[in-house]
Amino acid sequence: MTISLTATKREETGKDAKGLLSTGTMPAVVYGPKQESIALSLPLRDFEKVLRDAGESSVIELSGLGAPLQVLIHEVDRDPVTHVPRHADLYAIEKGAKVEVAVPLTYVGESPAVRAGASLVKVLHELEIEAEAANLPHDIEVDISGLLEVGAQIHVSDLKLPTGVVSQVDADQVVALIQEVEIEEEAPVAPVDMSAIEVEEKGKKEEEGEVKE
Repeated sequence: MTISLTATKREETGKDAKGLLSTGTMPAVVYGPKQESIALSLPLRDFEKVLRDAGESSVIELSGLGAPLQVLIHEVDRDPVTHVPRHADLYAIEKGAKVEVAVPLTYVGESPAVRAGASLVKVLHELEIEAEAANLPHDIEVDISGLLEVGAQIHVSDLKLPTGVVSQVDADQVVALIQEVEIEEEAPVAPVDMSAIEVEEKGKKEEEGEVKE
């Protein structure tokens, strides 16, 4: 399925970029090895949908600039309070060239060890890969159903990568592992020394008696 996004070339840059957001439009820029940098404006709602559906590892067909461009969402700047995108860098892909991207990992299946009470530790949440644009996956699945006991691990070499996709992470890198659930023991409460309290109270009474005299 082709994911598309319509852009408009932006002639003015700088202070006008902030005003675009108030009109439902977001500033952006597209560039690449053989693509000159072009300032753009994108419909904010459309961009948010594409970002949600495609993420930063799926190819997007950018139209509105003449010939369609194949791009990746390279970087997104968000408002620190609302988290709404307020600027995006789009990377134009050279046709047939390979690109390196970080693809999210999706954990699937059920681990017998976890079902028995152990804990699943997700060491990696994304994987750096290299592939042609046409072969870029939206995500990579990690099947945890083979994790049977405490100490079991999944390595990068265990992942099933799509055809044409090569991992840029060491094959021995741990992706996920099973460990025991650590239960924190409550510190023992020291018993109250009643004799010390009685001595202290007796001393106070004697002092009070001396003052009265």
